[in-house]
Amino acid sequence: MANPLPVLPDTAPFPADQLRALNSVMAQTSAEQRTWLSGFLAGYQAGTSVARPVEAPAAPPAARAPLTILYATESGNTEALAGAARKAAQKLGFAARTLDMADTTPADVAASAKNLVVIASTWGEGDPPQRAADFFAALMADDAPRFDGVRFAVLALGDRAYVNFCETGRQIDERLAALGGNRAAPRIDCDLDYETPAATWLDGTLTALRPAERDAVIHVDFARAVEAETEEPRWTRSNPFAAEIGSLVQLSGSRSTTRTVHAELSLAGSGLTYEPGDAIGVVPSNDPALVDDVLAATGLTGDPAVQAALTDQLDITTLTPGQIALHAEASGDAELAAIAADPARAAEFIRGRQLIDLLEAAPRGLSPVQLRAMLRPLPPRLYSVASSLKAAPEEAHLLVSAVGWESHGRVRKGVASRDIADRRAVGQTLKVYVKPNPHFRLPADPDRRLIMVGPGTGVAPFRGFMQEREATGAGGPSWLFFGSRNYTHDFLYQLEWQDWLKSGVLGRIDVAFSRDQREKIYVQHRMWEQRRDLFTWLEDGAALYVCGDANAMAKDVHATLLRIVADQSGRGEEGAQDYVRALQKSGRYLRDVY
Repeated sequence: MANPLPVLPDTAPFPADQLRALNSVMAQTSAEQRTWLSGFLAGYQAGTSVARPVEAPAAPPAARAPLTILYATESGNTEALAGAARKAAQKLGFAARTLDMADTTPADVAASAKNLVVIASTWGEGDPPQRAADFFAALMADDAPRFDGVRFAVLALGDRAYVNFCETGRQIDERLAALGGNRAAPRIDCDLDYETPAATWLDGTLTALRPAERDAVIHVDFARAVEAETEEPRWTRSNPFAAEIGSLVQLSGSRSTTRTVHAELSLAGSGLTYEPGDAIGVVPSNDPALVDDVLAATGLTGDPAVQAALTDQLDITTLTPGQIALHAEASGDAELAAIAADPARAAEFIRGRQLIDLLEAAPRGLSPVQLRAMLRPLPPRLYSVASSLKAAPEEAHLLVSAVGWESHGRVRKGVASRDIADRRAVGQTLKVYVKPNPHFRLPADPDRRLIMVGPGTGVAPFRGFMQEREATGAGGPSWLFFGSRNYTHDFLYQLEWQDWLKSGVLGRIDVAFSRDQREKIYVQHRMWEQRRDLFTWLEDGAALYVCGDANAMAKDVHATLLRIVADQSGRGEEGAQDYVRALQKSGRYLRDVY
């Protein structure tokens, strides 16, 4: 049965008798008649419009002011901020574009940008993100281009736990000014809880950069937009999903010197999706014993509101120079004041210590307001997802090393890792969200070769890679370099790698167990041993992935890669650097390091 023709609604701008007449006529028309009628009405409208008095032509729209939003990213935060800033700027009337430092040069930016917003994160001990390293070096070079006439402003992201807080953004800000740029707004340095200060800063910066004739101001809300540029996700770091824990299995042996667990989380009902290579953000709770210690040291034991905040909302482990200064003032302790006034002494005091050490160094009762003023929000922890949705629908698997150490006579525990490994059980929930990592994904070409370097828990994303390739039938050869302490106790996912070797999903595996012999052997040593084949794979178009510790492993692997290229290609040191940079530019050398 054909669908009835629509009728004009009672709200149409016709009297009741005309509505009845029109609906009666339209109900009897054919498709051909309705097509003819639509053309007639269009012509009728055009004809009657000509008869009207000629109005003065509207003034041409004002030219949209150009705006370049340049970002330097490691974990994706600045990239997401840049996308949200672009949308806000476009609504305000700018012709805005985003630009990754990895895809441009200072010369290109200086030549094309009239208004420039830079959003830059700092990595590790004051370094620029890896993807931005070449741009940063070129900007700081003696032959850097001039930025005369360019109006700029810099938003810097960092972590106050590090001495060189927001160092990359600070250097870029000073360098652009030295090269002739005009600072349109003061730089802002943001900690891990950057959304609110970043939004406020961008409001003011866009107003400062706006052409004089434009008066509109638009407020930017980064609280949810930071997770994605095109669509705000339902579940974020500020609104995580309570994922039920379906499995918690210790993978390391009982005699291992480390403890590593495999956790399986249910995403059923959440709508959350991810790609292999993405991360799962975990919003943890603090150790109850440490919460009690902080309450006792501040005289706030028995305050349930403060206890709840210290458990789930505030960071009570990180120690920063600013906290030393605040507690020195609150306690009146002269020694702490002297430490706070000397950056070198403050850095030395912080090394190996946490907030509780500061509070116990100068015991004093604090009010809830004073304590909250010292603390920043509890940041989430990111874990590379160790699964593929094609192999484990509506699940996310995590590989977690239970972190623990001792310093200054006190046992220390990782916040999220020990929350998962020690205090959670199957059937309980964990607060999570998905953190996309678009710069650590499988190649679009399923036949491209993969070289994966992942010692310890760095092997997590490569398990997801193999599950994905197995499920999709990808034919590209894969090669894994894995390392840990002992073969017997620490060969994570050993049976799965062996199964993939038998099936051909994994073509090769080279392992390095550092403590199974007198001399320490690491993954970079295995890479050097296999340098001829490794370079051949690169020459054949392989993509090289590195995941794990940034401070030692990733640097050693990078140095070994340069050495391999120089040795096998005969290019020399400079030529090897050019070769590796080309791999990075082409998206064939990708790192997810932390």
